[in-house]
Amino acid sequence: MSLVILDGGTGRELARCGAPFRQPEWSALALIEAPEFVTQVHQRYVDAGADVITTNSYAVVPFHIGQDRFDAHGAQWAALAGRLAREVADAAARGVKVAGSLPPVSGSYRPDLIDLERSRAVLSVLVTALAPHVDHWQAETLSAIAEAELVADLIAPTGKPLWLSFTLADEDPAAAPQLRSGESVADAAAAALRLGAQALLFNCSQPEVMAAAVAQAKAALAGSGVAIGVYANAFPPQGADAEANNGLSPIRADLTPQGYAAFARAWAAEGATILGGCCGIGPEHIAVLRSELG
Repeated sequence: MSLVILDGGTGRELARCGAPFRQPEWSALALIEAPEFVTQVHQRYVDAGADVITTNSYAVVPFHIGQDRFDAHGAQWAALAGRLAREVADAAARGVKVAGSLPPVSGSYRPDLIDLERSRAVLSVLVTALAPHVDHWQAETLSAIAEAELVADLIAPTGKPLWLSFTLADEDPAAAPQLRSGESVADAAAAALRLGAQALLFNCSQPEVMAAAVAQAKAALAGSGVAIGVYANAFPPQGADAEANNGLSPIRADLTPQGYAAFARAWAAEGATILGGCCGIGPEHIAVLRSELG
């Protein structure tokens, strides 16, 4: 099966382009104040060879922009995120798809903070606003299976495919792979099958923990037709007590485009057919994935 190449991280690339960028708004600030930078970042990833670009909707949640701004403008800004990605994809000389990013509402890496009732209210706004613009849904950086179950319920009326992407515990790369909730990769794979997901991915964790997760997922999904993918980040390990949105995490110097591609080759060898990057992985990394693996 040919590889599908995803885009890379949006927030750091916006900052690198000179877009308005600060905490707590993160990648949403450019969408609000200077959306032309969002278009520019999408185009950089298309030019690098990405087959899929992701809507800049990850931070369009009260956790980042505040409840009052979300209530007043959340639907408008999410729709804008969808439209900007759609315009770039449609203008591409080759086929490029748009993934509708659905984030963890209470912050990344914190399964202990999940509030499903509150998440339903927020994600419902995003789903309605993004639906006209996306080719599939990408529920990203999920820390627990309960989040995946909620997303599957919310997107079902749209009839569009679901890709589920879980973040893995990565404080000890030698440990058996598991979600940040402590649930197993096998459990995540079972959930992907039960929820009718088209793909099961692992994202926003250290590259070192991904190959074992892909191997376990492949064993659990054998014969199912569910694709497996990886888009790792360039952060050091993120602990269970990490305070999401508490500042900029450092970027590892060893994860050059070639260094990242070496990990990606291992993921492909284990059975991953969807490859991209998350935080700190930029167009130069995606270009190498395209030229050497894609």
